Amino acid sequence: LIDLDKKMGGLHPSDLIILAGRPSMGKTSLATNVAFNIAKAYRRGMKPNGEEGTLDGGVVGFYSLEMSAEQLAARILSEAAEIPSEQIRKGDMTEGEFRQFVEAAKSLESCPLYIDDTPALPISQLAARARRLKRTHGLDVLIIDYLQLVRPASAKDSRVNEVSEITQGMKAIAKELDIPVIALSQLSRQVENRDDKRPQLSDLRESGSIEQDADVVMFVFREEYYKEREKPSDHDLEKMAHWQEEMERLHGRAEVIIGKQRHGPIGTVDLSFEGRFTKFGNLAKPWQQHNEY
Repeated sequence: LIDLDKKMGGLHPSDLIILAGRPSMGKTSLATNVAFNIAKAYRRGMKPNGEEGTLDGGVVGFYSLEMSAEQLAARILSEAAEIPSEQIRKGDMTEGEFRQFVEAAKSLESCPLYIDDTPALPISQLAARARRLKRTHGLDVLIIDYLQLVRPASAKDSRVNEVSEITQGMKAIAKELDIPVIALSQLSRQVENRDDKRPQLSDLRESGSIEQDADVVMFVFREEYYKEREKPSDHDLEKMAHWQEEMERLHGRAEVIIGKQRHGPIGTVDLSFEGRFTKFGNLAKPWQQHNEY
């Protein structure tokens, strides 16, 4: 995702990056896109300082507290092979698709992407597992899906204090292991009550500590999702024509809104989104489109 990478200047060690969005916006899909691309590019060797380490890409730990490892792997294979996941589940593939699927499966099997799908992990356990992964396999990036499903070490008197302990714990993991930690987060329902449903920092659930502890806060937003649900009645031809025009303009587009970035600019990055296989990509610029046959 070149444009997003440019805007963020890559992922920085010891950063806590929050990736937030309402349900169905594509948070998990964007996280699996990022995870698989980093793990696939992994190369180890001698660094300029004479130490052995990661030269490109990285070892990725993915803590999936919502989906099982099988569901997550099916998503990654769907993105990589560009085959809808229900076809993969049913085994309903053409010969060509099956070949793509086998290639993607080999690629996933050979890349250093470690999925842990233990539900309701306390933050202390999550830290212990991340340390162990770093010790045994090396660890360059940690992804947590999602923040609100992590448990505090002990129950607190308020949810805000619990979330505060969790985000501080995640920032501590990032610093201690010297890796970027990407934590997915839900957003409050108040987004749905506005005309412009683009998320903003105040929409973060139990938000004070999330916003404070994060080095980067990004939101995934797909206007197409909301517009689809505003379909007018077939009898109003003018409204219908306008709606179809809008749907065409928004089709296959997503926005990543950077609402906070400690070391860089905020702003919006436009991406393409292929809903059938939940895959994000770079959006071709108008001047690039002529060259793509």
